[in-house]
Amino acid sequence: QVQLVESGGDSVQSGGSLRLTCAVSGYSVSNYCMGWFRQAPGKEREGVATLDRSGRTSFGESTFGRATISRDNAKNTLALQMNRLKPEDTAMYYCAASKNSNCFSYDVSQPSVFAYWGQGTQVTVSS
Repeated sequence: QVQLVESGGDSVQSGGSLRLTCAVSGYSVSNYCMGWFRQAPGKEREGVATLDRSGRTSFGESTFGRATISRDNAKNTLALQMNRLKPEDTAMYYCAASKNSNCFSYDVSQPSVFAYWGQGTQVTVSS
């Protein structure tokens, strides 16, 4: 059974940084396309970043240049580093896993591609 558990969400001030971690079981982070998405109240789920088996990454427009996605194969975890946080980054952040090895660049905008989801971790950025 695939399980994804996010952690690291917090309340921070604008300009700060956060590192989110997704602990994965029943699934190998090194073999598949994985991603981070976020959803603010009243808004659609938005892609933040994806990372696939080959190490290829893609980023959402609103987080490009401020987000880094990485994985630790030994610990079987996925991480998201977010810098220069803005109030508009406030959202629930979700880790997601695909059944595909490769991510297409447009997968970051298509949550439906991802079969497995965590429960989310809240990020709140104050001005």
